[in-house]
Amino acid sequence: MAASPFHLGWFLGNSYGVHGWNQEWGGSDGEDWTQPDLHIDLARALERACFDYLLLEDSLFVPDNHGGSMEFYLARALRAPKNDPLPLVPLLAQATTHLGIVPTISTSFYPPFLLARLIATLDLMSKGRVGCNFVTSTAERAAQNFGLEAHLEHDLRYEMAEEFVDLVIRLWESWEPDAIVQDREAGVFVDHRKVHAIDFKGRFFASRGPLNTARPAQGRPVLVQAGGSPQGRAFAARHMDSVIVAVSTIAEMKEFRGDMRRRLVAEGRDPGSCKILYVVAPTLGETNEEARSRSDRRQAQREQSPAVTLAMMGSLTDIDFSTFDLDTPIGELTTNGQQGTLKRFLAQGRTLREIAANYRYGYEDLVGTPEHVAGAMAEVMQEVGGDGFVFTGPLTRRYVAEITDGVVPILQRRGLVRTAYAHRHFRDNLFAY
Repeated sequence: MAASPFHLGWFLGNSYGVHGWNQEWGGSDGEDWTQPDLHIDLARALERACFDYLLLEDSLFVPDNHGGSMEFYLARALRAPKNDPLPLVPLLAQATTHLGIVPTISTSFYPPFLLARLIATLDLMSKGRVGCNFVTSTAERAAQNFGLEAHLEHDLRYEMAEEFVDLVIRLWESWEPDAIVQDREAGVFVDHRKVHAIDFKGRFFASRGPLNTARPAQGRPVLVQAGGSPQGRAFAARHMDSVIVAVSTIAEMKEFRGDMRRRLVAEGRDPGSCKILYVVAPTLGETNEEARSRSDRRQAQREQSPAVTLAMMGSLTDIDFSTFDLDTPIGELTTNGQQGTLKRFLAQGRTLREIAANYRYGYEDLVGTPEHVAGAMAEVMQEVGGDGFVFTGPLTRRYVAEITDGVVPILQRRGLVRTAYAHRHFRDNLFAY
């Protein structure tokens, strides 16, 4: 089968939080959750498999959206406790040499100058391997942690995000690429004529500039986004280098890709200038039967414990689903939280019990041996188009090995993913093909 190679990423939900504490094959990671060892092992495994990037999800609150209490979430370590993932970035960069590392930043709460300086510093430290996943943040409790009584309205948050990214890029560009001359004879380290104030004054942000550190090693670190609402897609089409798509069917993948490519063209961009990667969560086994059995057990757990799915969805939408009857048809709901996610969620059935049983964050119809899953991934990419996949799933060393040492070598032998990095910088590897 003649096919173009595609890219691979890993979406690490719960990021620098608790992993594996009540899971098989979790080892002692639940007890050692504050230490970076598991994340470093993940980064090294991804680099061995020649992944493009590791994306570190983040959130800024302890949820209390289920039953009006923090109890459900804290008892299960669901979204909390969670450390700030930014201190992980230099550790992961030091443990690898090519892997792109993408922390998550809230455009609603971070000051743009602080973010521009932080990411520029990390990009320089890593010699050009850092990106930034922009989120607008969705939770009322997160807004209250930053001094607001209520969160900003959904569409307004995206207007802020547009201005935020524009300002950050201008700050990165406030130093020309050759501003640092290091002329020992003349005694000049930086040519002041190549460092510029930006005098940015927008509706939401202002900054004189210039940045007080050098231009990032990549010029512009890789920009990533995952929003599925119309506003999120428009934002991505204007600014992003990569978009991750968390949908559960082939039809949804096709719709998203077609819509994004139309939006990119409308923005005057080459449709290939934004890499579209689909979130997948394979289930592996020594045989196809074993993998199906594992998948069936996971589905049975979903059906037996709908509250976990509903609580997670509540934390994303600020809706307390525990107040609804599980078996009564649910009507249309609105949210100031993740609107695209809520729309997809409610489309999965008539009642909350059906919806919770049917809902998938990503594409889970990859069940079988590594050989079978690799073949299925090739078929999906051939049918849908796009640029690659982002894996997600339980962060245990076993699951990581199933992907990086099981599935990926087969994809490599088929010529579907890279076997070596061609470039030093993250951006150059992402756009190598």
